[in-house]
Amino acid sequence: MSIYTDLLANRSFFLIAGPCVVENEEITFQVAESLKKTCLELGIPFVFKASYRKANRSGISSFTGIGDHEALLILQKVKQQLQLPVITDIHLPEEAVLASQYVDLLQIPAFLCRQTDLLLAAAKTMLPVNIKKGQFLSPEAMKFAAEKVKSAGNDQIFLTERGTSFG
Repeated sequence: MSIYTDLLANRSFFLIAGPCVVENEEITFQVAESLKKTCLELGIPFVFKASYRKANRSGISSFTGIGDHEALLILQKVKQQLQLPVITDIHLPEEAVLASQYVDLLQIPAFLCRQTDLLLAAAKTMLPVNIKKGQFLSPEAMKFAAEKVKSAGNDQIFLTERGTSFG
């Protein structure tokens, strides 16, 4: 069974959670282990999420990551050692293939949810794609993002609600 099929099997709630970005191996494993333990106790399917790089920070001096290769290797270790499905954000089309070699799912950040080239690149990896809804979109508008992924032959699509703000 694929991770996509596994997550949809019971048509119930599942949790995508973790630190915003990989800061180091120790913190990443502490968070992953704690979340795994809690989710096992509660019977909640769990996907570990951490960005290997944050490209959408508000300030130029804000922390963006420890380096792509090092962070992706840490995510791969979490996947292998803790037997957890792992998801990470991608911000540019050329990141899709690289990230797909280390994780089980790719995530499109909310601010980038309409970027056709990014959605198509993620879709072409044939990994499940989680698209976070931009706060500037209506829920109905997300069908267009999903259709872009599906047009590349990938129907493993999750949509994540992020709330809405207009004005």
